[in-house]
Amino acid sequence: MRFLGNSLLALFLTAMTLGLLAWAGQTMYTATRTFMEDDSSGRPARERVLNVNVIDAVPSEITPVLTAFGEIEARSVLEVRAPVAGRVVDLAPDFQEGGSVAQGDVLLSIDPTQAETAIAVAQADLRGAQAEVRDAARGLELAQAELAGARVQRDLQAQALQRQRDLDARNVGTAAAVEAAELALANAEQTILTRRGALVQAEARIETADLAQERAQIALDQAQRDLADRTLLAEFSGQLSDVAVLRGGLVGANEHVATLINLDVLDVAFRLSATQHARLLDAQGDLVGAPVAVSLDVFGLELTSTGQITREAPAVGDGQTGRLVFATLTQATGLRPGDFVRVRIEEPPLQNAIRLPATALSAQNRVLVLAAEDRLEEVQVTLLRRQDDDVLVRGPLSGRAVVAERTPVLGAGIKVRALRPNQIDSAAATPEMIALDPDRRARLISFLEGNSRMPPDVKERLLSELQNDTVRAAMVQRLEARMGG
Repeated sequence: MRFLGNSLLALFLTAMTLGLLAWAGQTMYTATRTFMEDDSSGRPARERVLNVNVIDAVPSEITPVLTAFGEIEARSVLEVRAPVAGRVVDLAPDFQEGGSVAQGDVLLSIDPTQAETAIAVAQADLRGAQAEVRDAARGLELAQAELAGARVQRDLQAQALQRQRDLDARNVGTAAAVEAAELALANAEQTILTRRGALVQAEARIETADLAQERAQIALDQAQRDLADRTLLAEFSGQLSDVAVLRGGLVGANEHVATLINLDVLDVAFRLSATQHARLLDAQGDLVGAPVAVSLDVFGLELTSTGQITREAPAVGDGQTGRLVFATLTQATGLRPGDFVRVRIEEPPLQNAIRLPATALSAQNRVLVLAAEDRLEEVQVTLLRRQDDDVLVRGPLSGRAVVAERTPVLGAGIKVRALRPNQIDSAAATPEMIALDPDRRARLISFLEGNSRMPPDVKERLLSELQNDTVRAAMVQRLEARMGG
């Protein structure tokens, strides 16, 4: 029984101890919560003021710039092909990959033996045709003379017939004489018909000889052109590419032996969207000659050139979108056909446009501006263009301070402290040193020690600077701004 009593007493004391500990813990928790909720400093609650970077909106005339990507193309590209088959007997010294040639230079010569033989044969045929023409002309003259003689004979026979008829009428002549005269006149008429047939044949021979002479001349001209085609000349100055022939090699008719490229006149072809293309049209719907600037980044070295839009493709093309536009470059030093370049095109200027950072504009095309009592106001604007990290807008912002970077915590009615870039830059450029009174220094140190978001190394450096007699004014302004925010 005594053991049971002691056990019950120990159990009671344990329960009492646990109850007292729970009561003490509850009292401690209540006191701590009351202390934390109570404003022991006695300072009145202050409105939170956020720091924002602002820029002044200044409307002006701004020239937008479109950015596209394009490919360099040569305007003058000629495929050098062999017009006839044969053996290459001569090549220009610079007829090689990358070789430079001038307009009119002899590029290559093909064996002319066959063409020279054809010219000799054609010349012989032409001389034979010319001889036939001369012989036909003499035959025509002879036929004409024979016809004239036959007509004279006919006239004489007609006169003799008339005399015999007159004699017969006076009963002096005989009927046989009259018949003989009529027969002689008939023979003379037949002779005239024969001579006229010979004349027609002579004239036909003349025409045939003239045709043969023309054919012989055509054959000679063709042979001479064939001989001239065996020597290829440069149509314009440029450089050779895709060279595929050597001295002594055989080439076929129309075989591709090289490509001649004129590097003095280069174009850039780039594709724009339909909207971008519409911005480059004038009132009549024609493409304006807007200036362009192209650049090629080659391992840190940027090759640049300028030019002007000259034309556009008439069709979109299968599987393509937008518009293909061409611009002619001036002094495209270092650029070559096939280079993939960045193209910047100047649009027509925009009046009363305002340039702002893209972060200042919301998805609803609204911006935050500084209003009375340093509070924010939301203003609707019209988005004109996007330019890299900036936007061009138009709206009632003239002379007003616009928030450069919108954040989720910023909105209409929020009180802010405006920081302008020029003020920040000047403060950083002129590190003014000031002395702090003990209370101000203590508040800054307490703020830094209680700030858990600041990186430890930054916090340590700032605490070390605050221990000095003088500190940077810009640093103190930033810290107090963060304390106020």
